Amino acid sequence: MTAFSVRLTGTKYGCGGGGCGACTVMISTYEPTSKKIRHYSANACLLPICSLYGAAVTTVEGVGSTKTRIHPVQERLAKCHGSQCGFCSPGMVMSIYTLLRNNPEPTSEQMIAALAGNLCRCTGYRPILDACKTFCKESVCCQRKANGKCCLDQEGDLIDKEEKISTRLFSTDEFQPLDPTQELIFPPELMRMAENQPKRTLVFCGERMTWISPVSLDELLDLKAAHPKAPLVVGNTSVGPEMKFRGVFHPIVIAPARILDLNVVTHMDDGLTLGAACSLSLVKDILTNAISEFPEEKTKVFCAVLQQLRTLGGEQIRNVASLGGNIISRKSTSDLNPVLAASNCVLNLASKGRKRQIPLSDIFADGVGNNTITSEEILVSVHIPHSRKGEYVSAFRQAPRRENALPITNAGMRVLFEDGTDIIKDLSIFYGGAISTTICAKQTCWTLIGRHWNEQMLDEACRLLLQEIALPGSASGEKVDYKKTLIVSFFYRFFLEVLQSLKKMDPCHYPGVPMEYRSVLQDFQTKMPQSIQIYQANPSQSPQDPVGRPIMHQSGIMHATGEAVYVDDLPSVDGELFLAVVTSSRAHAKIVSIDTSEALQGPGVFDIITAHDVPATNEFYYSDDPEIIFVICVGQIVCAVVADSDVHAKQAAAKVKIEYEVLEPVILTIEEAIKHNSFFEPKRKLEQGNVDQAFETVDNIIEGEIHIGGQEHFYMETQSVLAVPKGEDKEMDVYVSTQHPAIIQEMVAASLGVPANRIMCHVKRVGGAFGGKLLKTGLLASVAAVAANKTSRAVRLILSRGDDMLITGGRHPFIGKYKVGFMNDGRIRAVDTKYYINAGCTPDESILVAEVSLLKMDNAYKIPNLRCWACACKTNLPSNAAFRGFGFPQSALVTETWITGVADKTGLSPEKIREINMYKENAQTHFKQKLDPQNLIRCWNECMEKSAYYSRKTAVIEFNKQNYWKKKGIAIVPMKFPFGLGTRYLSQAAALVHIYTDGSVLLTHGGIEMGQGIHTKMIQVASRELNIPMSRIHFCETSTRTVPNACASVGSAGTDVNGMAVKDACQTLLKRLQPIINKNPKGTWNDWIKEAFEQSVSLSATGYFRGYDENMDWEKGEGQPFTYFLYGAACSEVEINCLTGDHKNLRTDIVMDIGCSINPAVDIGQIEGAFVQGIGLYTMEELKYSPEGVLCTRGPDQYKIPAVCDIPEQFSVSLLSSSQNPYAIYASKGIGEAGLFLGCSVFFALRDAVTSVRNERGLKNTFSLNSPLTAEQIRASCADDFTEMMTNSESASSTPWVISM
Repeated sequence: MTAFSVRLTGTKYGCGGGGCGACTVMISTYEPTSKKIRHYSANACLLPICSLYGAAVTTVEGVGSTKTRIHPVQERLAKCHGSQCGFCSPGMVMSIYTLLRNNPEPTSEQMIAALAGNLCRCTGYRPILDACKTFCKESVCCQRKANGKCCLDQEGDLIDKEEKISTRLFSTDEFQPLDPTQELIFPPELMRMAENQPKRTLVFCGERMTWISPVSLDELLDLKAAHPKAPLVVGNTSVGPEMKFRGVFHPIVIAPARILDLNVVTHMDDGLTLGAACSLSLVKDILTNAISEFPEEKTKVFCAVLQQLRTLGGEQIRNVASLGGNIISRKSTSDLNPVLAASNCVLNLASKGRKRQIPLSDIFADGVGNNTITSEEILVSVHIPHSRKGEYVSAFRQAPRRENALPITNAGMRVLFEDGTDIIKDLSIFYGGAISTTICAKQTCWTLIGRHWNEQMLDEACRLLLQEIALPGSASGEKVDYKKTLIVSFFYRFFLEVLQSLKKMDPCHYPGVPMEYRSVLQDFQTKMPQSIQIYQANPSQSPQDPVGRPIMHQSGIMHATGEAVYVDDLPSVDGELFLAVVTSSRAHAKIVSIDTSEALQGPGVFDIITAHDVPATNEFYYSDDPEIIFVICVGQIVCAVVADSDVHAKQAAAKVKIEYEVLEPVILTIEEAIKHNSFFEPKRKLEQGNVDQAFETVDNIIEGEIHIGGQEHFYMETQSVLAVPKGEDKEMDVYVSTQHPAIIQEMVAASLGVPANRIMCHVKRVGGAFGGKLLKTGLLASVAAVAANKTSRAVRLILSRGDDMLITGGRHPFIGKYKVGFMNDGRIRAVDTKYYINAGCTPDESILVAEVSLLKMDNAYKIPNLRCWACACKTNLPSNAAFRGFGFPQSALVTETWITGVADKTGLSPEKIREINMYKENAQTHFKQKLDPQNLIRCWNECMEKSAYYSRKTAVIEFNKQNYWKKKGIAIVPMKFPFGLGTRYLSQAAALVHIYTDGSVLLTHGGIEMGQGIHTKMIQVASRELNIPMSRIHFCETSTRTVPNACASVGSAGTDVNGMAVKDACQTLLKRLQPIINKNPKGTWNDWIKEAFEQSVSLSATGYFRGYDENMDWEKGEGQPFTYFLYGAACSEVEINCLTGDHKNLRTDIVMDIGCSINPAVDIGQIEGAFVQGIGLYTMEELKYSPEGVLCTRGPDQYKIPAVCDIPEQFSVSLLSSSQNPYAIYASKGIGEAGLFLGCSVFFALRDAVTSVRNERGLKNTFSLNSPLTAEQIRASCADDFTEMMTNSESASSTPWVISM
C-alpha cells in the first residue's frame, strides 16, 4: 500500500530496512479469547500489508493534526524544540505515542528504550528527550526545586547576578495534559470480525508472488510439504531485507503467525516452552515475569537471554521479529542463538506425520552446510530450561553501537560444577559473529571438564579457544584480531562472573574477584540524560519583540503531525513516471556496451534514458569523446529507467547489463594517490616565520601522522526530485530537496539547452542536508529533467538509502602528517604539516575544502613559525563533497593531536600546553588577519569553571587507581571558528516582502530551511523591523521565481546574509509607511496599510545584502577571508571498558560565544546537533569499501550514526554572555557548523583513558590513535595478556576484505 493511494504522507521512508525508525507506525490487534487489545510500534517499511489482516494501523495523522486537535506528544515534541528538519519527527511521535498508549506514565528507562530504534541526525536527541521527560512519572532533573536551579548548576553562585540568566527554553505550563480517555478506540468492526468470523486461510496474489496464511498446524505442514522452498515469514525482518537489498525472490511466502500452536507459552517443571512465532518483545516480557516469580538459581538462562534481548534491534524490530525466525535463519549475527545453544535449549520440530525434538546446538554442529532440519520441517516451539544449582550462564555482545546494532562478536557460555565444588562437570561455549554462523568451541569444552575454575584453567582455555575458533582472514570480513581478542575477553569476563558467584555461594572457600576488577562485571547502561541550557535573556526588551527569545520552529507542529510536506510527499501528477538509476559497478573502466533489451520488456517500463538523450550540456562525461563513456568510480550513473511505479523501475534497472573493459590503475586510498602522483591542482600552501631555522633552536621535535576517516551525511530525507514539464515554452517546474536552488536551475537549464528563465526550482523544506545537497543534487535533478523532457511526463526520482550512500560521497578522508618543534616548558615554536584529502573522482568542492583546512588549522593557537600544505588526491571513489565544518574538523583534529603529543613528551598536561600556546592578546593569524581572542579566553575559563575540570580530573585519577578493567578519561578542548565564505559574491542575499491589504505579510528570501530554523529567524527579524506579531507573517517557499541567483545556504551564513536582506526590505517598506504613521500615530497596523493602499503606496519591496568584503590571495598567502570569529570550548568525560573497547559518554559541558543569539532554542539545538554529529565523526562512523572500490556500508545496518544511547549522560550548553558582534544581524553569529569540532573533546577524553591504561601497564612507547576512534582501536590500544595472544597467534591472510576510509 503506498502513501499515495490513501494520501497519508506523514509516515516517512528513511532507509527501507527497519534501521532508522522514520516510518514507525502503531499496530493494534484484538485477541477475542482474552478480549485484550495489544498496541505495538513497528517499521512500516518492513511490514507486509498482507500480514495486517484484521489489524488497525495508526499513522501519525491518526494521532492528531492541526485540523482536528494536536496530541500532547506532538505538541510537546514541537514546543520542546525536538524537531529541526522534521523528517524523523513522525517516527519519534509514533514511538512515544505507542509507549503512552500501553503505559500513560512510563519510567524514564521505558521511554529511552522506546526511542532506541529511532535515529535523528539534526538535534542530538537532547530536546526530544526533554519532551519525553514531561510524560515520565519520576522527574529526571531536579529543576523542579523551589529555586529553579538544577543539580548540574552547583556553581550557581558563580553566575553574575547583574545578567538575567535563563535556563528554560520552553514553558511546561502551556502543555495540554495527556488524557488517555481521549485516544482513538479500536475499530468495532474489526473487533466484531475477530469475534464472529471463523478463522480461514488467507491467500493474496500479487504480480509476482503469492502470500498464504494458514490457520492450523496441519495445514501449514501440508503447505510446507508442497512448497519446501517457501520461507515462513512472521516479522519479515530477515526475509524482507533479503528481498529488498539482495534481490532474493520468493514466488510463495507462507505466513504462520495466526497458528495457535506456534504462539504457545507453557510453563513446565523444567522450564518454559515458547511458540516459534512469539515476538521477541513477548519473549522479553515472559522472561521478565518468570525471573520475578522463580528462585534465582532457576532463572540464570532466562537472565542471560534477557540480557541479549534488551539491546537486540529497536523496539519496532522486537515487536514483530519472532523467536523462531531468529533461530532458524542461523545468522552469525543472532544474539540469541549462542546463549540458547549453550543453555541446552530444545527445538520442537514437526513435519507431515512426524514430530521430533533436537537440541538447538545441533543446528550449528558442522557450520554452514548443516542440514539437521529438513526443508519440510518447521519449528513449532522452543524449550528454554531452568538452570540448576551450581550452574552459571552468561551472554555477551560487542557491537559498533550499544543499541540497535548488529554485533561484531557475541557469545553464550554455561558452566555446571560438580556438587559443592569448583570442578567443571559440563561446559558449553558458543560464539556468534565470528564466521558465517554460530559456532561451538567443543574441543575446548571437552578438554576442560574435570578442571578447577582457576587461573590455570583460564590460561589454557584462552589458548584452546584461539586454536579452535580459527577465523578465516578474509571470509569473516576485517576486524579479525579484534574478534579474536573479544573471543578470549568474553571468556575472561565469564570467568570473573563465575568466580564472583562462587564466592557468594561459599565466601570461605572462594576468593571471588579483586575489588579493582569488579566494575567490569557491570555493562554500560543507557540512562535518561540530564541537561541544562544557559543563555542570556534581556529583561528590558519589549514583550512584542521576538528577537533573542527561544521561539519554536515555525514548522515544528507540522513536523510532529506529519503535515509538513517534503518532495516525496507531493501529490502524484497525472501520468507521472518513476525513475531508477543504473550505476557503475567498476571503479575505473571503459563501457563496452549497455544492453537494455531485457529491462525494456519489464512490466510498466516506459523508457531508458542514456547520455544520448541529453539535449545539450552533459555533466556526466569526463572525457572529450562523447561516444566512449568512461566510468571513474563505482556508483557513477550510467543510465536510468523510467517506469509507472518505483518498484517496476527498480526491477528493470537491475536487468540492465553493462559490459566493461577494466582500466588501470584503480586508485582508492590517499596512499595510492600519492604513489601514482594523482592530484587535483592547485596544491595550496601557507607559511609564516622561518620554520627551518626555528627547528634548529628548539629543545624537542616530534613527528607523526593521523588518519581521519570520511563521514556520510546521512540526512534523513534522501536525495529527492520531482520534475514537471509544463508543456509550453519548454518550461519546467523542479521540486527538489537542495541547499542551492539556483545551481539546480542552472544545471537543469544547461542540460536541456534552455534559458534559465524556463526552469522554476521550488524548495519548501529539506529533510537535512549538512552540505550534501549541492552539486550532486544538480546532477540528479538533471537526470530527472532529461527524462521528463524526453517522455513529456512528470518524473519523480527518490534515491533509496543504499543508492544515496553509494552515489553521493561525503566528508573527505584525511591524512595529516606533522613535525612539531617545542621548548621543554611547552611553548611550541615551529610546526610543519602536510594534509592530504581524498577528493574522489572529480574536483567538486575539494580544492576549497583543502584551502579552508589550511586557513583554520591553527585552531586556537598562536604558532610563530608555521608551514602547512594541502593536496587534494584524485581517486576512483565517488566525489567527496561539502560537509558541515568543511575541512576544519579534520585539520583541527590534527592540530589537537600534536598538542597532546607535545604534552606527552614534556610531561605537562594537555590543558597546560593548550593554555601556554593559546592566542592571548590581539594578534594576527598565519594569513595576516587580525583577531581579538578575548572571548576565546572567556569561553575557556568559563568551561573550566562550569565543568569543575580540575576537581573532576582528580576524581578520574582516583577512579582509575581503583579500577583495572574500566577507566575514565577527561579532556577539554578550545575552539576558534572563523566565519566567512572567502569572496564577497558568495555571501550576497536578497529578500522579497509583500504586505497585503488585510495587513498580513508574505516573506520570502533565498535561504533554505533544512532544520536550522532560518525561516523562523527571518520571521523574527521581520517582526522586529515591522513591529508586528510573528503570527501576521508567513513564509511560503524558497523559489528561483521570487528570488533569483540566490547563493547556497552553506557555511553557517544563511541567517547572517538573508537576515540583512529581510531587514533591508522591511526598512524600505517602513520608510514608505512612515508619513502615514506620523499622521496617525495612534492608528493600528491595518489602518496604516489600508491608508497606504488608498494613497497608492507600493506595499512590496525587495531587500538586498551585497555580502561580506572577504578576500584571500594565495600567491602571497595572506588576506581577509573571514569576517569574524566564533569561539567555544568543550569538556567531556568518558568511561571505557578495557576488555571490549566499549565506551560511555558521561558528561559534556560546552561554552560557546555566538554573539547575541536571535533564537537561543534554535542556536543551542544547532550546537548540540553538531556536537553529536562530531561524536559520530570522531568515534563511530566508519565507511568501508571493498578492494574493488564498492561501498560496503550502505545503510543504517552497517553505518552507525549516534543514537539516543550515545549522548552524554549529563549535557550542558552555555552561551557566553554579553558578547557583541558588530558585523552580523543584531550582533548574532552564524552557528551552524562550529559545534561539530567540539565532538573531538570525546576523542581526546578517550585518548586520556587509554593513556592511563597504558601508563598503568608500563607501556611507555608513543601510540597514535586514528579517527574514528572505534571500540576496535580502543581495545587494541589497551594492550594486555589477551591482545598479546593475538600477536603470537598466526596472522590473517594478506588480502584485506574491506578498506576503511
